[in-house]
Amino acid sequence: MKKETTHYLSYLERSIKNYCNEPAVSDFDSSYTLTYGELAEKIARLHVLFEQSGIQKGDKIAICGRNSANWAVSFLAISTYEAIAVSILPEFTTESIHALVNHSEAKLLFVGNIVNETIKVENMPNLIGVILMNDFELVHVDNAQLEAAYKKWDADFNAKYPQGFSVDLISYPIDNMNKPAIINYTSGTTSDPKGVILPYRSISSNVQFGQDRIPNQPGWSMVSMLPLAHMFGMTFEFLYQLAGGCHVYFLNKTPSPQVLMKAFAEVHPYMILTVPLVIEKVFKKTVFPVIHKPIIRILWYTPFIKYVIRKKVYTKLMDAFGGRLLHLIIGGAPLNRQVERCLKQIKFPYTVGYGMTECGPILGYEDWRVFKAKSCGKAVHRIELRIDSANPTKEVGEILVRGENVMEGYYKNPEATKAIFTKEGWMRTGDLGIVDAEGNIFIRGRNKSMILGTSGQNIYPEEIEDKLNTLPYVMESVVVERKNMLVALVFPDNEAFKNENTHFKNMEEQMEHNLVRLNRMLPPFCRLTQIELVDKEFEKTPKRSIKRFMYS
Repeated sequence: MKKETTHYLSYLERSIKNYCNEPAVSDFDSSYTLTYGELAEKIARLHVLFEQSGIQKGDKIAICGRNSANWAVSFLAISTYEAIAVSILPEFTTESIHALVNHSEAKLLFVGNIVNETIKVENMPNLIGVILMNDFELVHVDNAQLEAAYKKWDADFNAKYPQGFSVDLISYPIDNMNKPAIINYTSGTTSDPKGVILPYRSISSNVQFGQDRIPNQPGWSMVSMLPLAHMFGMTFEFLYQLAGGCHVYFLNKTPSPQVLMKAFAEVHPYMILTVPLVIEKVFKKTVFPVIHKPIIRILWYTPFIKYVIRKKVYTKLMDAFGGRLLHLIIGGAPLNRQVERCLKQIKFPYTVGYGMTECGPILGYEDWRVFKAKSCGKAVHRIELRIDSANPTKEVGEILVRGENVMEGYYKNPEATKAIFTKEGWMRTGDLGIVDAEGNIFIRGRNKSMILGTSGQNIYPEEIEDKLNTLPYVMESVVVERKNMLVALVFPDNEAFKNENTHFKNMEEQMEHNLVRLNRMLPPFCRLTQIELVDKEFEKTPKRSIKRFMYS
């Protein structure tokens, strides 16, 4: 039976009061750390600036910068003040940042160093000021009240707390579950912006899910590597962690395998949230070179000996993740089948979840001990999920959802809001899948990426790519349709090809062999006519999903 949903700000307030002197947030590779008490004081200081500047509840305040402890301070100050946080990915183009700040009607903008150097404030006329998150310096002001408030900020704070600030004085608002908390832009497009309006209930429901199903403990450490402006990172690497009194280390650089391995070794996280691409790269560099050796391939399935070999691989992988890992949660895209099979065989504590920004984000999850391979869990509490088909266990249909997690709609975009909801209130996810008799969700692809075969069959390119990516020297792939024929674009692992002994003369010959092997695994209507090599990685979104539309 599901619990009543507790407001995520109630969890935050509890952690601040119970763990006042314990570390809350840190910038990795830096000495900058804030305890829960210091975090609360910085939030209170920003509240004073907002009040004296004339910022009202419901006003929009944008945040655009790399993950950092002060990004966390900025967001929490906005949220506890009951303004609306507009989270914008710093990877968006400068023009997109201008357009989204304007579209959201944000009054203030918190920025990181890099964004501050590129934006043009004159192109965002609604702003009354820009605040640099490094030290909360007001770097641009176009409002006399804000300018005066900034100059007497310390004095106003001391006047509000004449006996000094104490965490006992805080009382965050919780009677606002259905009010908007966040506007999150799913892309940097300027022609048809989709700002997802997430109310406090959506975030609270997600945090409550975490506390119910994966309870964390005070003092546990977490590495935050996903963008905080993306809801997967925002909710589960940040808010859910603080709800349990954990210590979050923010990576403020690109999470390359080298950067991540260093962070995991130093932080020893109890949980890792990531996207498949990161796990697959770790596997291809550390695990596959071991298990693909001819003798290991034999021993891997040899009775008794296989347990010794698999235990060694388990230990190697666990050490790479810091040695204390209890949960590896993967989301955002399908997981490579070869990687998943290996994780299952060594009994690694992994699971694949399902979600989307419009649900803040969680929709599907299952504990790793009972998780069914190739699925993405079961519908979480507080969410109803159904398949829009006559036979949901066998016939693929669009996944529809409704419940506490679901957004209000798209900001200032009634057409898109109307299109995504059915008359009965179900939200169309755009994902295609089935649900088995036990409730496990299996994603088959996206509505937009599905290809209609020449004989009317539905072809899901993601399923073909999943098989192709397990073949030798395939780093990434995208399957496209050209003149009614299926072609795979492949970014190959040239370095591995050069370093390993292979009887193929070149990569083109290797891929011809891969093509034959792949087509043997596919039904006739899904078979490829060609593999075409590309010389650089595919363009990706900030959550590391391939921008498929660029190659179709």
